[in-house]
Amino acid sequence: MKPWNIEICDVTLRDGEQTPGVSFSCQEKVEIAQQLDAIGIEVIEAGFPAVSPNEKQCVKTIANLGLDARVCGFSRARIPDIQAAIDCDVDMVSIFIPTSDLHVRVKFRKPPLSVLEDALGMIDFARDHGLPVRFAAEDASRTELSFLKEVYQRAADHGAVLLSFADTVGCLIPTEMYRIMSELVSSVNRPFCAHCHNDMGCAVANTITAAEAGAFQLHTTINGIGERSGNASLEEVLVALRMKGGVDRYDLSYLTGLSHTVEKYSGICLPKNKPVTGDLAFSHESGIHIAAILDDPATYEYFSPELVGSERHFILGKHTGKKALEHVVASMGCELSEKQICRVLDLVKDHSEHKCNITPAVLKKLIRKAKENAK
Repeated sequence: MKPWNIEICDVTLRDGEQTPGVSFSCQEKVEIAQQLDAIGIEVIEAGFPAVSPNEKQCVKTIANLGLDARVCGFSRARIPDIQAAIDCDVDMVSIFIPTSDLHVRVKFRKPPLSVLEDALGMIDFARDHGLPVRFAAEDASRTELSFLKEVYQRAADHGAVLLSFADTVGCLIPTEMYRIMSELVSSVNRPFCAHCHNDMGCAVANTITAAEAGAFQLHTTINGIGERSGNASLEEVLVALRMKGGVDRYDLSYLTGLSHTVEKYSGICLPKNKPVTGDLAFSHESGIHIAAILDDPATYEYFSPELVGSERHFILGKHTGKKALEHVVASMGCELSEKQICRVLDLVKDHSEHKCNITPAVLKKLIRKAKENAK
């Protein structure tokens, strides 16, 4: 297949940090940015410089690291915000305005076209100072489509190099995303961005669907952190791009390590069954599954743990089979007779049915017990 024409803009350091209770230190932001750069992420949204002097300094520090990735600053359509981004030496500024009737009414209490006119002047201001502009429509997914097209066309006419579509409250499903993004891409001659939130659990699916519909820049956060239910997960999007979109230029082996780094720095614990980087992503208990995996891992793994810097684990429990137990016991350097293996298997199943984990220490204890009973 022909690879999708996309790039990634990771917004962990801005939108991800807006997760309630999350605050990254400047050094933590630098470390995250460097790891994103090592993966090959093309754009890093380093922060919102107008938030505070410390935030501005962090953005400036990242912008001057000499990364291969382009560094983006986030800004309202206000001169002080844009000037703060200019002061940070960023490669690009993302200027956003709300476009839905609801947001414009609540935030501005003036006609939508008046809000747009003011914003277009801010695009001109940024460009006059040599800063490329990504123009973002907040709550685009609840904006009347004809007005949204006008917004994007006029932003393009004023020189915006990218046009960002934000599903701000995560209200779309993939079929809706495909229809809307396809129409926007065919209507306005500029690259589009997809910025998806996860309120209905569709952020990753909507992001991949947007790419299939022609969106160019895909927005992600590590571990899918972000406001409320978060954003599209970087690691899930990248694996889907590799497996379904023919995009193989990113070094996915960093994903598990980066995921755990952000888990530590954010304080947001990963679900054990989190796709790609969760503790159980490559863990197997079913005897039927493990028996097949020992012959060919592809039987129950669509992509390998090595691809994303992880490892495969066999978990002993109620559903364990004889072949799996023999493999685990052999890997521990133990030799058991056929009778002893069967006895250990009975003990493993009985132990796990009492909701007790079979740790290596517990397994050794059960093996000793089986050997003693066989005497």
